[in-house]
Amino acid sequence: MDQRPVGVMDSGLGGVSVLRTLVKELPQERFIYLGDTRNAPYGDKPEGEIRRLALLCAHRLLDRDIKALVVACNTATSAAAEALRRALPIPVIGMEPALKPAALAGRPGRVLVMATTATLRQKKFKALMARYGQRAILLPCPGLMEFAERGELDSPALDEYLRRRLAPLAGMQVGAAVLGCTHYVFLKEAIAKALPGAALFDGNLGTARQLRRVLERGDQLSPGPGGVRFMSTDPQGVQAMERMFALPGGV
Repeated sequence: MDQRPVGVMDSGLGGVSVLRTLVKELPQERFIYLGDTRNAPYGDKPEGEIRRLALLCAHRLLDRDIKALVVACNTATSAAAEALRRALPIPVIGMEPALKPAALAGRPGRVLVMATTATLRQKKFKALMARYGQRAILLPCPGLMEFAERGELDSPALDEYLRRRLAPLAGMQVGAAVLGCTHYVFLKEAIAKALPGAALFDGNLGTARQLRRVLERGDQLSPGPGGVRFMSTDPQGVQAMERMFALPGGV
């Protein structure tokens, strides 16, 4: 048994969607969530800069005596997971776009992968594409995560953004859509409306189950009680995270 907290990091608010799943799956654990809101978004930054920022966040959490780190950001995982595992003395659990479950679901039509530009250009994602991307269409979505950062989860501006971004797919059957950025999970309703009939896939539950496996393997599951603490690199960030965490319903 290990009552030390689990660290969760993201470029901003999107990883709160992962945190909600982690708390649901592992309610006895304590979590410290760090959002690097001062430097968000990561999706349009060079790989070296993403890696530098991720390492800074990880060491800040390590100073809080965390027993494991969840990188609740597809972009940071792709760019920095290997460096984090080399640098940290604790388990590092990353994320990847849920292309595998979407491809294996057997839905008719194409598999649309919505993600940041940085995620789609990484070697890690290209390897995933080589295995499961035969029916996939890649759609970089610069600017989409900012709707979640602003708390703009349902608005005419968001609907218009999605309409314009999806316009090249008009007439194409999309049976599944991969939400390849944790921010997009908060935009599920708007995305589902823009892609009627498509099943939406994200990697949040898989990440939570992987954390459980890692903690079980190390005999590090906590007996409780659980809890959540928020940290931010921006003074206003914590309040925004708390609002996102408290949203009704699932994500």
